[in-house]
Amino acid sequence: MARPRLAPEPPGVPARRAALKLLDAVLRRGLALEAALDNAAAGLDRREDRALAHAIVAQVLRRLPDLDALIDSATQRRLADDAKARSVLRMALAQVLAMDTPPHAAISTVLPLVDGGPRKLVHGVFGTLMRGEAALPEKTTLPPKVAARWKKAWGQDMLTHAARAIAQQPPTDVTLRDTSETDALATDLNGTSLMPGHVRLGDGPGVTDRPGFAEGRWWVQDIAASLPARIAGGGSGRALDLCAAPGGKTLQLAAAGWDVTALDISESRLGRLADNLERTGLSAKAVTADALEWEPDESFDLVLLDAPCSATGIFRRHPDVLHRVHPRLIDEMAELQERLLARAADWVRPGGLLVYATCSLEPAEGEAQIERFTAARDDFAIDPVLADELPEGVFADKKGWLRTLPGMLEGEGGMDGFFICRMMRTR
Repeated sequence: MARPRLAPEPPGVPARRAALKLLDAVLRRGLALEAALDNAAAGLDRREDRALAHAIVAQVLRRLPDLDALIDSATQRRLADDAKARSVLRMALAQVLAMDTPPHAAISTVLPLVDGGPRKLVHGVFGTLMRGEAALPEKTTLPPKVAARWKKAWGQDMLTHAARAIAQQPPTDVTLRDTSETDALATDLNGTSLMPGHVRLGDGPGVTDRPGFAEGRWWVQDIAASLPARIAGGGSGRALDLCAAPGGKTLQLAAAGWDVTALDISESRLGRLADNLERTGLSAKAVTADALEWEPDESFDLVLLDAPCSATGIFRRHPDVLHRVHPRLIDEMAELQERLLARAADWVRPGGLLVYATCSLEPAEGEAQIERFTAARDDFAIDPVLADELPEGVFADKKGWLRTLPGMLEGEGGMDGFFICRMMRTR
């Protein structure tokens, strides 16, 4: 006997159902937002629905403590953190208060995700908050554990800047293949340049439809992420880009004249690098291998290690890191970085450069890493980053390394959090 067909869900509901799965994957299972997206959105046929599910969850994660405070203000008994009713209310409120979705559309598309008593509860709490003209606070609240950790490391001012940064969609930066085109491409892209070879995009069509993309004249890369390769400078020697995929720094090094070997453990991610090399007309040798096991045939003039890390420095773009990164993970990443840094150092020829970088706001993955390394390796000395190598308003630390923090370039749209140190092998 044929099983009766289920009626299709009302428009908008499938995207919210995918969003609910995605939110659960991040908050309960600790998965990265981007990594969990394919599975959560597997039932969505339209690219627009997939993008909507991602956007809803990203907004929930940006304002999670503030959304929860609103929900708690309208419930007699506090809902469990992982209760489906709480997650659905977070989604509905994020749409209304941060995405300008009409209240009736927000609630009608999430109510089918809950049944029975929880449905009545969601409807009642949402109605109470809407009648009370609920609003998100002007100052975003960071997750308490993150705020405590960052305040200890960087102080209250950093927290203030970080709270402002998380509430905003970050701008899109591009790195140019040819720095001599900076002025021309800034005009063509309706953008602003903060340093030679960089443009921050203004309003306009999607990235791939912008002038110069198809011809490979530029690629998307946050200005902070471009600095490790920038401070490596130009050269005609041999360069090794470790943990290279998806390849922005490889493209920079190749454009600067280096003979680049790009190594990464992920073959699929190196496929993206191959596509970008073809589009830009640049060349590099790609190697799929584990940097902890691979051995080069000879030493390099430059080794750039943009090491795997907690990625807390890119919280503006990936707000999930605020909720799934914990001290144990930071410690695990720091241990891996120490091992990678030790191997990378051995592959630098005497007189050559070693650039270490992480997109992390955790001192254990930056400052502490280099202090430990230089104490153990007296054949390496920090080569201080100079002011003319950086955007105006960004300054190196007195110890010679570079730490970018929320608040830097804030008037121009901000930048990601990075730690970068350039060192020379002295013998």
